Amino acid sequence: MDKILRIQMGPDHPPKAVTEPIGDYAGSGGRGMTSAVVAKEVPPLCHPLGAENKLVIAPGLLSGSAAAMSGRISVGCKSPLTGGIKEANSGGQAAQVLGRLGYAAIVLEGKPAEDKLYKLVVNKDGVEILPADDLKMLGNYDAVEKLTAEYGDKICCLSIGQAGEMKLGAATVACTDMELRPSRHAGRGGVGAVMGSKGIKAIVLDDSGLSMRSPMDSDKFKEANKAFVAGLKKHPVTGQGLPAYGTNVLTNVVNEAGGYPTYNFKTGRFDKAAAISGETQAETETARGGQATHGCHRGCVIRCSGTYMDKDGHYLTKQPEYETVWAHGGNCGIDDLDSIAMLDRLDDDFGLDTIEMGATIGVAMDAGLAEFGDAAKAIELVKEVGKGTPLGRILGSGAGVTGKVFGVERVPVVKNQSMPAYDPRAVQGMGVTYATSTMGADHTAGYAVTANIMGVGGSVDALKPEGQIELSRNLQIATAAIDSTGMCLFIAFAILDQEETFQALIDMINAFHGLNFTGDDVTEMGKKILKMERDFNERAGFGPKDDRLPAYFRQEALAPHNITFQVNDADLDTMFDF
Repeated sequence: MDKILRIQMGPDHPPKAVTEPIGDYAGSGGRGMTSAVVAKEVPPLCHPLGAENKLVIAPGLLSGSAAAMSGRISVGCKSPLTGGIKEANSGGQAAQVLGRLGYAAIVLEGKPAEDKLYKLVVNKDGVEILPADDLKMLGNYDAVEKLTAEYGDKICCLSIGQAGEMKLGAATVACTDMELRPSRHAGRGGVGAVMGSKGIKAIVLDDSGLSMRSPMDSDKFKEANKAFVAGLKKHPVTGQGLPAYGTNVLTNVVNEAGGYPTYNFKTGRFDKAAAISGETQAETETARGGQATHGCHRGCVIRCSGTYMDKDGHYLTKQPEYETVWAHGGNCGIDDLDSIAMLDRLDDDFGLDTIEMGATIGVAMDAGLAEFGDAAKAIELVKEVGKGTPLGRILGSGAGVTGKVFGVERVPVVKNQSMPAYDPRAVQGMGVTYATSTMGADHTAGYAVTANIMGVGGSVDALKPEGQIELSRNLQIATAAIDSTGMCLFIAFAILDQEETFQALIDMINAFHGLNFTGDDVTEMGKKILKMERDFNERAGFGPKDDRLPAYFRQEALAPHNITFQVNDADLDTMFDF
C-alpha cells in the first residue's frame, strides 16, 4: 500500500482520478491516515458539504494481509453532524480488498459542478469514474444488486443510500460483507452525506488476480499471527461470548448493571430486556434457519455477526448489533426483535446510523410524535427518512436537530452526536469518553465498559468518579492506535487481559513492516493521532465548553442507582494533558 488515489470531482473540471506516491503519509493507516489527511488538507472552518472538505477512505496497516481480524476500514472527513473531525469505522470486505489493490487511501475531493451521480470502479487494471444516474435514490441493497449484476460477484462495494444522496447528518457509508450484502456501515457523523456531496454513489473494488500483501518476515509473521489467534480464542469474551451471542450479549449484562438507557435515557433498566437479549436473538436466528455466528469479512476469527431471518425464513438483515437493538429497542421501549430487525434493515438500506436514528426516534417519542413502545410508528418514522419528506429530513439530520425542531430539552448528544447504549451516570467512564472524545459521543472511542462493568483490563467502580479520567484517557489512546492497524476493536478485550496477546499484535506489525515497535511506540502512535484530531477541532472552534455532557445528566438522578454524573469539569479538562 504505497500509493494514494485521489478522485478529483471538480467543480472546474470533469471528474478525474490521480494516483500519487504515499509521500508524507507513509507509515499511516486506518484512522491514523484519515485523521492525518483531514488535519493537514481540510480547512477546519470549511462547510462540511462544500468542495473544500475531503472524504478519506483508508484500510489499516495490516489490511489485505493474512493477519486475523484486520478487515476494518476507516472513513474520515469534517463531520456534517458534529462540525469537527470524524473517523467512522466499518467491517465488511472493503479494507481487505483495497489493501490488496495497493492503495493506502482513496481521497474524494472537490465537488461536481452539476447534480450528477458517479460510481468509481477500481481493479488491477486501473480506475474508472463512470456515470451512475441509474442508481439515483436507490437503497443500498438495490444499488449493490445492480452493481453485482454488472461487475460480478467477486467485487466489494462501498455505497450510500437515499440519506447520503440527501446529505443528511445521520447518513452512513455502507460496505458489503462476504455475501455482498451492504450490511456493514461506517455509521457515525454523517460520512455518507460527505460522499453524497462529492457526487459519488458507489465505489466498486475488485481485487481479482491479485494476491494477499506479503510480510517482510513471513516466518515471524505467521508465528505471531498464530499466537494472536490463540489469545483471542482463549479469552472468554472474544472466544466464547461474542461468537455465541454477538455483541447483543451485552443487553442482559448492561441492563443488570443499571446502565441500559431506557425511554430516552430516563431510567437505567428495561423490564423487557430479556425479550431482546443476545440469548433470545441467537435462539430466534437459529430456529428460523439463520446464523448466530458469522464473520463479516475474511480473516475474522471472533465471528460476532449473524444473519436474521423473518418469520417465513427469508433473510431480513444481518444480526442486529447491541447498539442497534438498544437504540431501536429499549431506548424506545420496543421489545419485539422482528420490529428491531426491520428497523435495522431500513437503516442499512437508506444508509442511516442506527445509533443516531434510534436516539432520534427516542427524542421524537418524547416530543409526542409516537408513544414509547410503538414499533409500528417507529418503522413509519424511519420510512419517512427514506421518502425524503420534510419530517424525514428532520429525523435524518439526527437527534440534535430533531430536539430543536420539536422543542425537546432532554436530547442525549455531545458535539451534536447521539450517545450510544450506556448511560453515563451508571457507567461514569463512558460519560468521560462521551464528553471528551474528538468524535462526539462515541462508545468506541474509549470503551470504559471494559473496566467499569466487565472487569476486563482491571476494575474501576462504574458509579464513582475516581479513576475514570485515567481509564478513558488510556483507552482513547489505545483505540486510536488499534483503529490505525485495521484491526477490529474487539481484540481489545484480549489484549487488555493478556500481555502475550498484545505482544503478538506488536510482533505481527513488526514482522509485516520490518519495524521494531514496542508497546510504548503504540502508545505514542495513539497520542499523535489524538493530538492531530484535537488540534483540528480547536481550529474548527471547539473548546472546553464542548467537552461536556448535557446538563440534565448532572441534575437528574438515574434509577436504579439514583446517581448523577459525578466527574467534574476541571477533571474533564485534563483529559488531553499527556
